[in-house]
Amino acid sequence: MLVVAAALFDARGRVLMHRRPMAKHHGGLWEFPGGKVESGESPPVALARELAEELAITVDPSDLVPCAFATETREAEAARVVILLYSCTTWVGEVRAVEGEGIDWRFPAACGDLAMPPLDCDLLSQVLRIGGQGGPVEIIPSSGLANDGSAA
Repeated sequence: MLVVAAALFDARGRVLMHRRPMAKHHGGLWEFPGGKVESGESPPVALARELAEELAITVDPSDLVPCAFATETREAEAARVVILLYSCTTWVGEVRAVEGEGIDWRFPAACGDLAMPPLDCDLLSQVLRIGGQGGPVEIIPSSGLANDGSAA
């Protein structure tokens, strides 16, 4: 399954993190916003659609710059997931959480303390390496979370 996500950066260099809806897989965890690529869509077009649905912003697909990817490595996975991460600094509208439990702007180096799905942790590690802000991010396993998404 092909998934696209965005590292939206504001003028201060902070990145937007999105908290997943509680009722969904990895509910309550923080992620880069995005979603599945539908049949017939290019990844940038799919991401622009997802950002409009989740965050109420308009993004021109040509403003999305590929910056990282992550893939599920477990052989037992029925549907292997590949996430393509794009960076973006230009959009129209005020970012707000239309779907999900909320949003938070953070400097990338400060995102490591958020409980995140493993693939988003991989993406964050790559963003940090690209930005020269450090190495691997410690993964907070989703099994160690309380119902509200906080560390148990």
